[in-house]
Amino acid sequence: MRDYKLSRSNRKTIALYVRGGIVEVRAPLKIAKAEIDKFVASKEDWIVKRLEGYKELTKKREEFSLNYGDKVLYRGKEYPIVARSGNLAGFDDDALCFYIPQNLPPELIKAAVIQIYKLLAKRYLTERVMHYQSIMGVRVTSLKINSAKTRWGSMSGKKSVNFSWRLILAEDDVIDVVVVHELAHIKQMNHSDRFWAEVEKILPDWRERERRLKEFNHMINAQNWDIDLEKIDFDKSEQAAPMPELPAKKQPIEKPAEKSDNDIVPEQLTFF
Repeated sequence: MRDYKLSRSNRKTIALYVRGGIVEVRAPLKIAKAEIDKFVASKEDWIVKRLEGYKELTKKREEFSLNYGDKVLYRGKEYPIVARSGNLAGFDDDALCFYIPQNLPPELIKAAVIQIYKLLAKRYLTERVMHYQSIMGVRVTSLKINSAKTRWGSMSGKKSVNFSWRLILAEDDVIDVVVVHELAHIKQMNHSDRFWAEVEKILPDWRERERRLKEFNHMINAQNWDIDLEKIDFDKSEQAAPMPELPAKKQPIEKPAEKSDNDIVPEQLTFF
């Protein structure tokens, strides 16, 4: 009999999950253990398929690494990572590449690319929010970029919108459906029919875009974007170089004296 984690509650049906390589069962309080075992056994093929998929995903995540010359996604298209002299890092709109300082180990290359992604995400998502909020007749109070892994975006009751930096890897049409989704929550803080009607007013093809978002989510889950500090040798000066500012088209950005909630404020690229 297959082992599984069982939790009981005041529910009417049995639910089966495979998460993180662990089989979980949620069952009603009074149902017999033998009945639960029978149900799990009937789903063995499904369980095996899910566990094999998890093993494959884990293998891909373990193998994921970035180095000079590799290509990474930005708004659905692939661009190379190139080494440049100096201590600047950013995305070159002319040469169409991510550029970072020379002689960085893979884990710091990943960290540098993530910092670039965060700033690119702040800029582009601010543009898209400003575009759609004028169309939808709503207004956010602030926009923040976070490192969420399980949510592409969120809207607070105070109309503050948050997006995961990972969203900037997706195609523009997919990014837009997340933006419109979150802005629609200003009118409907739920997922009722009225909420989806608001989304459909702006994006009639939102279902197709949501389908592509799920495909993108599956792909991005196979990439390990976590930073492993144990893989970084900070004793080597070439690896512990101070992180650069993110230039716009090769030129460093100066921080403005004042800002509003919708301003994109340049930051220094710092690893940790």
